[in-house]
Amino acid sequence: MSSPDPTAPDHPTAPRDDALDAYSRVVTGVAEAVRPAVAALRVRGPRGAGSGSGVVFTADGFIVTSAHVLGGARRGQAAFLDGTETEVDVVGADPLADLAVLRARGATPAAATLGDADRLRVGQLVVAVGNPFGLAGTVTAGVVSALGRAFPARSGQTVRMIDDVIQTDAALNPGNSGGALADAAARVVGIATAVAGVGLGLAVPVNGTTRRILTELMATGRVRRAWLGVAGAPAPLPPQVAERLGRRFGLRVSEVVPGSPAGQAGLYVGDVILSAGARPITGAQDLQRLMLGDAVGTRFPVTVLRHGALVDVIAVLDELPV
Repeated sequence: MSSPDPTAPDHPTAPRDDALDAYSRVVTGVAEAVRPAVAALRVRGPRGAGSGSGVVFTADGFIVTSAHVLGGARRGQAAFLDGTETEVDVVGADPLADLAVLRARGATPAAATLGDADRLRVGQLVVAVGNPFGLAGTVTAGVVSALGRAFPARSGQTVRMIDDVIQTDAALNPGNSGGALADAAARVVGIATAVAGVGLGLAVPVNGTTRRILTELMATGRVRRAWLGVAGAPAPLPPQVAERLGRRFGLRVSEVVPGSPAGQAGLYVGDVILSAGARPITGAQDLQRLMLGDAVGTRFPVTVLRHGALVDVIAVLDELPV
């Protein structure tokens, strides 16, 4: 009887090899589907030259990128992996969501498919495609490290928290901004926005709110937002109120801007906002989600807890000045 070959792989390693092959097949499949739609962008604006990534997301040449990539530029160039190059014009930018839309003057490769980040789960495989350090079509893979993160974006004196940001350990580097974060089905579920540290990248989620922002940018070149004029932080509710509402927290008002819709409606520091626009409120981000353009000028019901009693007020929302 011959002795076993000590160099031959034993059976316990076979499943591991199969798993690695399956992982590789997923990543290469996503790369093949998404890379052609990802552009290397070059722009020159008031703040000098800049570069980043962008993703073709419509058949007629609209490209989404990060607003901070543009640096105030109004036009630029896009180059694709297949050698296609085209001039692009900035259609509109929304710094408070760190999103911008460009329109290609010439032909572009086929559009990528947009997904829904609201369906992501922590631990899920994601693939980042972009142009870090000018290296076109770079692919990295990792997992969704966390969901529901918040990331501050600024426009002038206005600061808004971008909510439900995706955290991933897929390597993101300078130049990845505006690039694609895709799921295993090659659907773009995020737009890379920031490198927060080693092994810590952030992406703006592609979800219903993002789609509304992109649609508004394509149609009008800007995003209108309403504002209420309050600042606050989550606060625990009294047990009897929490039991009645089925949730434990509301938003305690710490500041009311004088002359704001909130001030005119009769909201006060110390009020705990329980609902607004007929939606439950547990934090500032819940209010922000309700402030997109169609809310401007509407009558906005707000229910607060004040000195142990429920109080209803109506605010008429103004447009957020930018």
